[in-house]
Amino acid sequence: MSVNPITIRRATLDDSAHIVSFNTALAAESEGKTLDDRTVTDGVREALADPARSFYFIAEIDGAVVGQTMVTFEWSDWRNGFFWWIQSVYVDSRFRRRGVFRALHEHVRREARSRPDVCGLRLYVHHDNHRAMKTYAQLGMPKSDYLMCEEDWSAAPP
Repeated sequence: MSVNPITIRRATLDDSAHIVSFNTALAAESEGKTLDDRTVTDGVREALADPARSFYFIAEIDGAVVGQTMVTFEWSDWRNGFFWWIQSVYVDSRFRRRGVFRALHEHVRREARSRPDVCGLRLYVHHDNHRAMKTYAQLGMPKSDYLMCEEDWSAAPP
């Protein structure tokens, strides 16, 4: 655990360079993907501009940005509430195993539980990312009964 306290706050447009850098590193580390910098920059700016679409939380230690997570929303008609999806989780490699993601997760969880329209948290993880799966399970988020299927139109034109 970090000797210095971890501070969690909402991201602002001023954080976009950190978020773009972290998202690019996340894709490379977790899936071996190289992201287009312009597309990621535009996507982060769009996310930051519209809190009804998504928002980010930033983790800081001594004023330095050391981690992030994004929250998006899924309406569940079965539960009459929103699931908050935890996405774009990244912790700077120099600050891993120091409680940064735990602090981010606890903050998201506390915020979500304070809202009567939120019915739970979800996230997806790459099937090979066993360390992340273990961490998520330890934080009370074990594998669910659902598998994710997708059509990704960003990779190639229809």
